[in-house]
Amino acid sequence: MSKGENIFKRKDGRWEARYIKGHELNGKIRYGYCYGKTYSEAKKKVVEARLALASGKTTIRSADTIKHFDVFCDEWLQINHNRIKESTYVKYSSILKKYIKPRLGKLCPEMLTTMLIAQFSDELLKQDGLSAKTVKDILLVLHSILKYTASKCPEKVQVVQITYPMEERKEMRVLNSKEQERLIKYLAEDMDSCRFGILLALCTGMRIGEICALKWGDISLENASVRITATMQRLKIMDEPDTGGTKDAVDELHIGKRKDAVDEPDNGKTKVVIHAPKTHNSMRCIPLTNYAVELCRKMLQPDPELYVLTGTEHYMEPRTLQYRLKHYTDECGLEGVHFHTLRHTFATRCVEADFELKSLSEILGHATTTVTLERYVHSSLELKRKNMSKLSALGL
Repeated sequence: MSKGENIFKRKDGRWEARYIKGHELNGKIRYGYCYGKTYSEAKKKVVEARLALASGKTTIRSADTIKHFDVFCDEWLQINHNRIKESTYVKYSSILKKYIKPRLGKLCPEMLTTMLIAQFSDELLKQDGLSAKTVKDILLVLHSILKYTASKCPEKVQVVQITYPMEERKEMRVLNSKEQERLIKYLAEDMDSCRFGILLALCTGMRIGEICALKWGDISLENASVRITATMQRLKIMDEPDTGGTKDAVDELHIGKRKDAVDEPDNGKTKVVIHAPKTHNSMRCIPLTNYAVELCRKMLQPDPELYVLTGTEHYMEPRTLQYRLKHYTDECGLEGVHFHTLRHTFATRCVEADFELKSLSEILGHATTTVTLERYVHSSLELKRKNMSKLSALGL
């Protein structure tokens, strides 16, 4: 809705008055904006702004003094640096450097419209070929930066509606009972520390980073439990120049020597870091089954500082463990198995055994049972058939 000389009523109910404030070096017009709760207030402000401009009381911005969106991106990242984990900081930095700043960084905040963001999202999906989940993560970061920018200069930022792409629900690979038995038999036949660690993860639903960071001091045979207090990740080194994001080749065996936060990368681009789990709920105590306890007794090491996966003071990193698991599953004739498959398989077996959902959620380290139900509960055909058979009692 507009009224008078370049005075419009915005969707948020305010009136916006626009006037020519100057020109950029390329000749493009630079507009100034005044806002008011009523048409009269906005008009009064724009008249005063024009008079002030004519009398030289305000400074006309040139292209050299314009604060572009990339400045707000950097400010937002710096402000949040000490509030987030290093892995999150690396993720945000990569999103800004690779996607947001190259396409949107040199725009002025007032140029970021709902349509422009929609086009940006569409390019990520179609031109870059990114998954819906990755695009959603990028847009969530962008949305947070826009909120920060609006708080710093509300007169520059329009109300932007962001539409997030629909994620395709992919069916997670879960081992059926026979496949699980085959894998367990293979790992137990010639068991070493690595095979034992994989079996322990299958019995507890631990994440790959958690089993890699696990030490013997975290396992209590007396209480038949294991404490999850740390996780391991390989992260990009942020102070190194970006060479295009080439993925590192997987080493057949890479075992480091540091016991805590490790900052000695094997390739100069990434490093292995051991830190607290990502959420408070991930810090948990998992009861062990009798089978898991017997496995632990068989492989027990006297030094609590030794890593479970290696039986030494040297750790095994996640990408090496994933490589080992692939080798084992190939030997078993199991296809499409990743380490997270073991976690989903554990959750599925628990559901089949009528495991209490709240307990399962806490064992998996989830904040709510909703996450457990939506992401980790997979009913096998056998369980579905068993439940369908219950209808027989009703004559169906």
